[in-house]
Amino acid sequence: MRPEKEAILNEITARLQSSDYAFVLNYGGLRVSELTELRKLLLPFKARAMVVKNTYLGRAAVGLGWEDVSKILTGPTAMVTGTGDVTEMAKMLVKFVKAHEKAAIKGACLDGKALSLADVDVLTKVPPREVMLAMFVGTLAAPMTGLVGVFNQKLLSLLYVLKAVEEKKSQAA
Repeated sequence: MRPEKEAILNEITARLQSSDYAFVLNYGGLRVSELTELRKLLLPFKARAMVVKNTYLGRAAVGLGWEDVSKILTGPTAMVTGTGDVTEMAKMLVKFVKAHEKAAIKGACLDGKALSLADVDVLTKVPPREVMLAMFVGTLAAPMTGLVGVFNQKLLSLLYVLKAVEEKKSQAA
């Protein structure tokens, strides 16, 4: 392999290694201004888009030990890589694709697992990470709150009994 091709392959591999996710898009038919718009939309998500050759992306995936992604590597391909909340990224990409009919999501990779287009659609229906964490904390806190209420009630019952005994003794004296 020529040095310049090896450098490109190394850059693709490095981006995939440093990312939490990778979305594979068909960008065929998009104008340069539309690709620039996509890149601007990716900035708040700490993500980047890169037009790649299918063979390089396939070799990088094999080199990283990922599942076979060859079925989604057809036609003009761009990869979107980044870190952070994958559900928010999926929602943004689906919205972009709907606005630009010439673009399409081919699939994605998450933790080395290949995701189909249907899997990406499922990701768009998952609540954001913060909401899921709040739901988890609420689920954990509910039994503890109930337990504190039970202990509090038993303690109050004991205090009422002691108060009644004290009043009875003070009346007898």
